[in-house]
Amino acid sequence: MASLSLSFTSMSLRPPELSSGNGNYGNILRKKPFSVSVAANSPAPQEKPEIELEFIGPKAESDGSYPLETAKAISGEKLLRNIMLDNKIELYATYGKVMNCGGGGSCGTCIVEIIDGKDLLNERTNTELRYLKKKPESWRLACQTIVGNKENSGKVVVQRIPQWKK
Repeated sequence: MASLSLSFTSMSLRPPELSSGNGNYGNILRKKPFSVSVAANSPAPQEKPEIELEFIGPKAESDGSYPLETAKAISGEKLLRNIMLDNKIELYATYGKVMNCGGGGSCGTCIVEIIDGKDLLNERTNTELRYLKKKPESWRLACQTIVGNKENSGKVVVQRIPQWKK
């Protein structure tokens, strides 16, 4: 157990009539030293659970493999869209780069497909139900998808721009 000792000086103000009685204001301020000891035996703060993310590129490279990018996020703290933008992972198709709504859920251009880890995300929102009603259940809007729930951890695999997939 570590301990910490701090010293302070308290100050009290006294009205002039209660000081030496000679009208001298030099005794108005009185200082009284005191100290405080603090014991630090609280446990170290727990690390917040993390979600690992893998992002599969929309088009195969010349050797037939798909590009893969990774990121990590603290569970329940960010939208998928923000994680992708913060990590400079391509989110939008050409049209969406110019015409996206900035994450307001009003354009439907940030579509991704969840390949694995769906249980680590929030349920589809009403906005997603409206924009994705004729799309596969695995498709989500990145601007509406919360990664984690502050308690879970694991891995989510995301297909970027699934509408390009062949």
